[in-house]
Amino acid sequence: MDDTVSADAATHVLGIDSGGSGVRVGVAPADIPGGSAAKPLTWSSATPAGVGDRGIDAAALLARVLPAARELLRQAGARRLGAVCVGAAGMATLGDDLRARLPDALADAFGVRRLALAADAVTAYAGALGQRPGAVVAAGTGLIALGAVPEDRTARRGGTDGAYGTEGAGAGAGVAAGGGAGIGWAADRTTDGLTAARTTGGQTTGDRTPDRLTTDRTTGGRTTDRPTTDRLPGGRTTDRPTTDRLPGGWRRADGWGHLLGDCGGGAWIGRAGLEAAMRAHDGRGGGSKPLLARLEAVFGPAAELPGKLYPRPDRPAVLASFAPEVGRCAAEDPVAEGILRDAARHIAEAAEAVCPRLESSVVALTGGLFRMGAPLLTPVREELAARLPGTRVTEAAGDPLDGALCVAAALATDELRLPRDPGLLTVV
Repeated sequence: MDDTVSADAATHVLGIDSGGSGVRVGVAPADIPGGSAAKPLTWSSATPAGVGDRGIDAAALLARVLPAARELLRQAGARRLGAVCVGAAGMATLGDDLRARLPDALADAFGVRRLALAADAVTAYAGALGQRPGAVVAAGTGLIALGAVPEDRTARRGGTDGAYGTEGAGAGAGVAAGGGAGIGWAADRTTDGLTAARTTGGQTTGDRTPDRLTTDRTTGGRTTDRPTTDRLPGGRTTDRPTTDRLPGGWRRADGWGHLLGDCGGGAWIGRAGLEAAMRAHDGRGGGSKPLLARLEAVFGPAAELPGKLYPRPDRPAVLASFAPEVGRCAAEDPVAEGILRDAARHIAEAAEAVCPRLESSVVALTGGLFRMGAPLLTPVREELAARLPGTRVTEAAGDPLDGALCVAAALATDELRLPRDPGLLTVV
């Protein structure tokens, strides 16, 4: 795709957010300095994008978003579209069809010559923090944590004992977040979504904790895991590997889908709540009568739930729809409260795995799951305070659609500083 479109000619940018709970499209002005997007016009559908043999079905997604985008562009009076960013859940593992078909389809439809294809974690990061370094946890139907490592950041511990870097270098981390103005991002150093440690000529070290990402790939130097001991709420302790790495690139934890991970996300909480309800229905231990009552109020007789749930193509979204019921029961039901405390532990583990040990580190929480409020946020903040003492926790500035528009606006003006990565963020 040609990259010669003039930034002066661009009046608007287009953002597309495809997640487990639906698809959204936004159009916003592209003339805000620093790659920001403002006052978007939006369209949304509660039906998630379909998945076929090649992953996310590009043709089906285009059939829905192109008419919506044309109407939004008409309403906005857009003269020239400067850039598009498509953020999609599963982009790294299910995005082959999107990468193959979207560039030409969007160029034909809108004449746009700049396109960013991003994992929804990246757009959630950008929506939460813009292009500033930091840490973000994105939790909706699923859950993913993503870290970004900018250059010239000073690690909290100093010397060579920083969380992500060698002496004089540190990191920004996030669950779907972006880099900051004035920060120079190192060249991309990863090629597989940061799922394993590898060096080009040195030692490779394995992950000491199989349920958390704790090792990195770098293009030079070695990656090491050094266990430390943290004290958690309730007097528990954990051996936490502290990983050193060179600056640059992304760092990911979880986001592996509802069958293999997304621990602590909406589908995870909903499934746990439904299991507790079914246990109560059977008379087994660990059951919850309040959750059983909510199951029957929402879905009907408990014995009929499998026949309703299993044939659904949107099972993760259906499971996640029960998460608010767990939140509503938590104040008076110890089983529901325990589910949310377990979810909070998983969320904090994901944040810990990617968060840099910087004096300026911030953890931003984004995604619809956190609208549950105190029943989930209180234990999450307690777990984060224990695992990442001194790190500020804040609400996200925007959502993944805002992040897609932010990335598109920055791309349109040649100010995109987020690290490129084949599985997480590509520009064509």
